[in-house]
Order: sequence, then structure tokens, then C-alpha cells
Amino acid sequence: MQFGVDRPATTSAERPVRPNSGVSEFGTSSIRAKSEPSGFAPRPPDARTRSVETAVNGEDDSARFAHVVLPHLADAYNLARWLTGNRADAEDVVQEASLRAFGAIRGFRHTNARAWVLTIVRNTAYSWLGRNRSASVVATDDLEAVERAETERGNPGGTEIETPETALIAKTDAARLHAAIAALPAQFRETLVLRDLQGFDYREIAGMTGVPIGTVMSRLARARRRLIAAIAKESQDVPA
Repeated sequence: MQFGVDRPATTSAERPVRPNSGVSEFGTSSIRAKSEPSGFAPRPPDARTRSVETAVNGEDDSARFAHVVLPHLADAYNLARWLTGNRADAEDVVQEASLRAFGAIRGFRHTNARAWVLTIVRNTAYSWLGRNRSASVVATDDLEAVERAETERGNPGGTEIETPETALIAKTDAARLHAAIAALPAQFRETLVLRDLQGFDYREIAGMTGVPIGTVMSRLARARRRLIAAIAKESQDVPA
């Protein structure tokens, strides 16, 4: 079974930002507007997502798949593209994830279809990378060790940096911003993408990635700091 990946025209529309549970947002709209992979645009959450179980009751597997998975293929491709860094690889990941989702659709019991679909895409992407480009995946254990050390020092997630450098996000062109995000370690990159581009809240990201909310906050804060530092450094290196 082949599942086509819909590619709507790129748009500058921004996804509404959800409440951030106390951690300040910076440059989120600029990141979201500029850094979606070429050919795709952010898609607002489907209005049926929260009541999708009701919508698919009594339907066969193909109809359930159409209601639950197909509306989120653009977001699935965007996430896969960020995790793999390659258009063709992202398409392979989405194809494999779609097959996995179809196989599991009869047991779908979630209220958030989009989160369910992207969790499958995320897990499929890491499985695919492990089989094909294992050296490109940052070891989770290394990141977890650092985060545990920070927590033991009483600084989970670090303190949000509030400097004039944060304004660089708004002024950075899309290509440079895309490159800076792509250079982040895999777990930092996925957290930044899920929060600042896909608009998931911390609890949803924790469920999707299988880590505590504190770890999500830690990864997000560190990803943002690295992003700002990389952009600031590149700006300083550019000849006047």
C-alpha cells in the first residue's frame, strides 16, 4: 500500500502558540515562519482531532486511517525531514510510519490523533536512522547524563537567556536559521521542532518522546541557547 505525502504550497501563516507553562518564548513566530522545510507549510491542528474517536467509530481500517492519519501527513513529513535532514529519507520514513500506523489503526484509542501520528513518525525515524545512519544519531545516554547532572545541581533546564542576541532570531534569514536548527543534536532538535514549530505543549512532547517534562524543558532551553549562540557567532563571523 502506498501513501502519498501531500505537499501544500509554502505559506507564511504561523501556527498558534499554546500556553508555555511558565517558560518564556522567544522568536517562536520567527522560527516557525522561516524554518519549515521547503515545500511544506505548518498546518493548524485539525478541528476533529480531539473528538476523532467518535468520528471513526464503526468504520473499517481504511476509513479510520483516512480520518486519523491522512490529515497529518504534512506535519509527519516536516518532522521526518527535520530528524533525517534529507527529503528522500523523510519520504521513506513517512512511508514506513504510515504502514505502521495502518497496522495499528484498529487499536487507536487516543484523543489526540496528531500526537499519535507524530509519535509513530518520530519512533520510525529513529529506527530508520539506527539502521541506515547510526553514526548521525546523538546517543541519548550522553544527553541524559548531562541533564541529570544539571538537575542535581538544582538547575533543570537552565535559566532562560534574555539578551539582545535573542533579536537575531527575527532578523536571521531562513537558510541560516534552517542550518542552525539542523546542526543541533538530534534530541535537542526534535524538542525544538515539536515545541516551536509543531506547537505541542510540554506534556504532549513528554508523552511523545518518553521522557519526563523536566527533561523536555531542559532540552528545549538548551536547544534555544545553542541556536542563539550559533546565529550570534555566524553573524560575528560575517564580514561587514
